[in-house]
Amino acid sequence: MRTYALSGTKNDTRAEVRRTLKPHAAPVVTSSIDRTGTLLATGGADGVTKVWDIRGGFATHTFHGHGGLITALHFFEVSTSEPETAPRHRKSKNKNKQDGATELSATEGEATSGFRLATGHEDGKIRIWDLHKRKSIAVLDSHVSVVRSLQYSEHKNALVSGSRDKTVMLWDGRTWKNRSTMPILESVESAGFLKDGQLIYTGGENGRLRLWQTKDGMEVTQEQQAGAETESIVEILYLKSSPFLFSVHADQTFALHSLASIDSAYAEDRTIEPLPVIRRISGTHDEVIDLAYVGSDRNLMAIATNLEDIRVISVATSPLSPAPSFDEQSSSPIGGNYFGADIALLKGHEDIIICLDIDWSGHWLATGAKDNTARLWRIDPASNAYQCYATFTAHAESLGAIALPRNAPLAGSPAHSKPLENPPAFLITGSQDKTIKRWDIPRSERGSVTRPRATYTRKAHDKDINAIDLSPTSAMFASASQDRTVKIWSIDEGESVGVLRGHKRGVWSVRFAPKEMSPINSDSGTASSTNKGLVATGSGDKTIKIWSLSDYSCLRTFEGHTNSVLKVLWLPHVKESEGSRSKRGPQLASAAGDGLVKIWDVQTGEVATTLDNHEDRVWALVVKPPPTSSPAADEEKEAEKEATTLVSGGGDSVITFWTDTTTLTTTSRAKAQTARVEQDQSLQNYIRNGSYREAITLALQLNHPKRLLDLFKAVVNKQPPDEGSLSGVKGVDDVLAELGNEQLWILLCRLRDWNTNARNSHIAQKIFWTLMRLCPKERFVKLRRSAKREADSGEEGAVVKKGTMSDGGSLKEVLDALKAYTERHYSRMQKLGDEAYLVTYTLQQMDEVNGIDLDGLNTTGGTGGAHGEDVMMLDG
Repeated sequence: MRTYALSGTKNDTRAEVRRTLKPHAAPVVTSSIDRTGTLLATGGADGVTKVWDIRGGFATHTFHGHGGLITALHFFEVSTSEPETAPRHRKSKNKNKQDGATELSATEGEATSGFRLATGHEDGKIRIWDLHKRKSIAVLDSHVSVVRSLQYSEHKNALVSGSRDKTVMLWDGRTWKNRSTMPILESVESAGFLKDGQLIYTGGENGRLRLWQTKDGMEVTQEQQAGAETESIVEILYLKSSPFLFSVHADQTFALHSLASIDSAYAEDRTIEPLPVIRRISGTHDEVIDLAYVGSDRNLMAIATNLEDIRVISVATSPLSPAPSFDEQSSSPIGGNYFGADIALLKGHEDIIICLDIDWSGHWLATGAKDNTARLWRIDPASNAYQCYATFTAHAESLGAIALPRNAPLAGSPAHSKPLENPPAFLITGSQDKTIKRWDIPRSERGSVTRPRATYTRKAHDKDINAIDLSPTSAMFASASQDRTVKIWSIDEGESVGVLRGHKRGVWSVRFAPKEMSPINSDSGTASSTNKGLVATGSGDKTIKIWSLSDYSCLRTFEGHTNSVLKVLWLPHVKESEGSRSKRGPQLASAAGDGLVKIWDVQTGEVATTLDNHEDRVWALVVKPPPTSSPAADEEKEAEKEATTLVSGGGDSVITFWTDTTTLTTTSRAKAQTARVEQDQSLQNYIRNGSYREAITLALQLNHPKRLLDLFKAVVNKQPPDEGSLSGVKGVDDVLAELGNEQLWILLCRLRDWNTNARNSHIAQKIFWTLMRLCPKERFVKLRRSAKREADSGEEGAVVKKGTMSDGGSLKEVLDALKAYTERHYSRMQKLGDEAYLVTYTLQQMDEVNGIDLDGLNTTGGTGGAHGEDVMMLDG
């Protein structure tokens, strides 16, 4: 059990672990907190219930009595004016000691005499515990299965219990006898009171929130169709101050149900429609299988997860708008205009959805599923309408591939100006039954959902079809199969016009290159013609191949993934503008079973970069297209063309958004280099002009140790030095005295480094000696912490450079390094002095010896003339 402290703002909440402990010897099954927020009850699989002081972190009560799993807990308070008359179960003296500890004082007893804890057990029994007396005061035994929910109403003086025996029971809070039993006809996971105990809400295996009258047990909500197993409710939360119920579902999604319609319905004593869901929140998206940007402004994303429904979420990157207040009269979603917010849930398929595709406008979404059907959805975010337009049923097995035409109609045509009223002309589907079908989409709906017939059906491959893609002009389409081949088809006739053979395993993905793709060179070095276009394929043999549609030959093979390549995607080609520094050619993105996304340079066949943020297979890969129908579409397109957004989704339930920062990085690097050159020139000008203050500050900022050293050499060696100066130049003394903490810290680190070299040690010693006399010792003691705070706050004068705060470690380490090399230099100078004394002494002795030889030579009258000249030279 961990206790966290929450801090920060509403949009940036941080959690810090304050305490970790082991509350039970067996797994903790359930927990509950009292209304004051000071006590926590935990129920374990060992049949023990413990009550904890949250702030203190210690157990205040330990209750034994149940023989197995504790499945429900609830704190409540009762009035002590009328004593409870439930029969008390006799216990031995030892048992009473086991259930409680010491008796409370009289003052504490008055304060806690009304506190109770209800516990539910897997055998259907409910126990009521008196926290003051530390014992069980009642055993409620009527349920025949697991008790999953308990709640007390002070207005009704009653306890409600929900069980998996498909009943809800109401218990009298004084006698603890059963007032009534309500048959719910579904396993109940959560139950509680509404409207001061006048209504009871329930939720369970059917996934539907239902309301019941407390007085007669009649259901208030109208009959609802049972939901899927993944929609079952596991918990319902209600706060009296909020106008909604909060339900938690088995698929880890949350739903907010409006309570606005309850008052009128209860007053008129009539049934009401199910409580409307005003907002959904996805706790997880399960395994992400496919993704597609939808909507004209591409601010929504459709997600195919391991479910039979499509989730539509918001991916708008604009600043968040203020969340609406909790207005019971408003039917608009509460705060649903943020990144990642659930916008809609497209229901219709009866099995897991495998593939998605979107048309040019973003208003028409095609889905294929394991229920052997395809559906076309009409997406209209402006009016909050998400409807199934047509259903395509003819395949014998599940669909694995689907494609819509992506080429835009002629500008000015009705299909271009009103895309919501003009669905795509056709749809191509591929299935595990090894066939492909073309469907002509009707222009208008016939009935609720149209069911068109296939225009043609072709036996396409010998194994499952994994992917289908349409050419940019919608004249051809390609199908990729597990039979290791890719076939190119004519859309109008449905005839195969080419086969791509070369992969050694099944082909998972196929993509036509954009029309503006420039020619590329093959592996042999010859240039390829792109008159008919290029095709990229990804296979289970861990390779990516680029094919020419002129002769259906393989131009390039990319190797680098360590697992099957599951998705390939051409990135938007950025044309080099005049004066542009970017030399980037056409690029291709690939996603694989190794959890990596790679960006390839198509011209060179090299990996431009590897994107790693997934822990499982990456199934989905999509690039954000430009907006299509907004008035400022051209401006947005122009603004976004330099920042491509790539989105990947995988089996780890993670959706990652990648932004292409190539142009930004190149521009920033160029600006930084230009600024660096200008600053270097300024530094040289300061040094030449003798502007020591500006030169030292700029040298520290630019992290130029060599130029800073040269500057200090000139200062120390100046002859004659300025009168009264410590360093040699009066202006340098003033600069050193006024250095900021971060600048002083960097200078100390530089002095430490210079001091390691004997040739520069005298400069370091001189400047360090100057600093020690200009700055008080208290500043050096607090220097490291002050420099860190100054750098973090970005104060004026602080030099914040990568790596500078870690240079030298602590001040003690810097001073120890200075001391060690200073002692070494001192020892070397002492040794040099000793050696110099020996040389002096030797010379003196040689003078004396030479003088004796001279006298001797002069006396004998030999060749002393020559020796005398030598002696004169030595003396000289």
